Amino acid sequence: MPALRDDHPLHSRTNASGLVRAYRGDRPEITPVWFMRQAGRSLPEYRELRQRTDRPGRNMLDTCLDPALASEITLQPVRRHGVDAAIFFSDIMVPLRLVGVDVTIEPGVGPVMGSAIRTPEDVDRLVALDPAVLDEALEPVREGVRQTVAGLAEIGDGSTPLIGFAGAPFTLAAYLIAGRPSKDHLEARTLMRSHPDAWDRLSRWAGDVTGRFLRAQVEEGASAAQLFDSWAGSLPLEQYREHVAPASRLALDAVRDLTDAAGRRVPLVHFGVGAGELYSAMDLDVDAVGVDWRVPLDVALERIDADVTVQGNLDPAVLGAPWEIVEAAIDHVMMAGSVARAHVFNLGHGVPPTTDPAVLTRIVQAVHAR
Repeated sequence: MPALRDDHPLHSRTNASGLVRAYRGDRPEITPVWFMRQAGRSLPEYRELRQRTDRPGRNMLDTCLDPALASEITLQPVRRHGVDAAIFFSDIMVPLRLVGVDVTIEPGVGPVMGSAIRTPEDVDRLVALDPAVLDEALEPVREGVRQTVAGLAEIGDGSTPLIGFAGAPFTLAAYLIAGRPSKDHLEARTLMRSHPDAWDRLSRWAGDVTGRFLRAQVEEGASAAQLFDSWAGSLPLEQYREHVAPASRLALDAVRDLTDAAGRRVPLVHFGVGAGELYSAMDLDVDAVGVDWRVPLDVALERIDADVTVQGNLDPAVLGAPWEIVEAAIDHVMMAGSVARAHVFNLGHGVPPTTDPAVLTRIVQAVHAR
């Protein structure tokens, strides 16, 4: 197995961090905590930065591909909240754009494609785009990660790890096929049922593309990697197992061979939204499984039926409640997570943009104090 570069943080600075230890199954004395979507719209410093740097015609994806901006935005919640990990500020659409897909992020809408992929012929045209072009096209992402890792080395004792992330193939395919966000992903599920061979070509292509995105982040300094499947919960278990899990495994395989100086692989995390009925198929040889707010962590662990770390799963809706309710919810999550080999505290999904940042800081302090 190829070792990570000599100056990779996992060789020294982040190897003994609470987050990496927990992902690897060594429960630390203090439960590590970070929040999905902890960077971005909930922070006043992010809004101020965007006001200073935005210009006409600039898209969200342009911000993601500006190394200095992506790095600064990634570091902001670490400085403010004292979380135990940074997660790289980017978007799951970035590798699609860089491979040649016509995609933009429309404010208030989300990812919108220039044209939807609806037929086997559409799939053939899409998969003709060679994922190998990403090896050079991802240089802005690589540079953003390098700058972020350097910035993390200057915060606190320098041990805070960076988490790399990518969108799962099914989620990417759902956007590609619908052409925009969809409530029920009917178009994707229809292609999966009607043209399984075309679906297989599309999902494996998406797995290759998003896997390269994930690998680039890890090679440049991310100490863990998380695969997000935002829309997997729309599928029944057998459809997921047969038509989705193989491509997700392919994406994770892109970084599975990278090891630290002791020969241990980079920790892998798999997270799905609304995936309570799929947990028995979501392990995919990962180190941790993220759980959304719908299923208690101890129940999810029974369904996963594997020796994995659990991550989650405070309901984001609780963030707007009085503190005594937030505190009770924290205790409930930590009690449920105590049955796992280790627990990484998080939300059950992303931070809502209306969240008071002071509440997140207080949650971090409360989790650390327990």
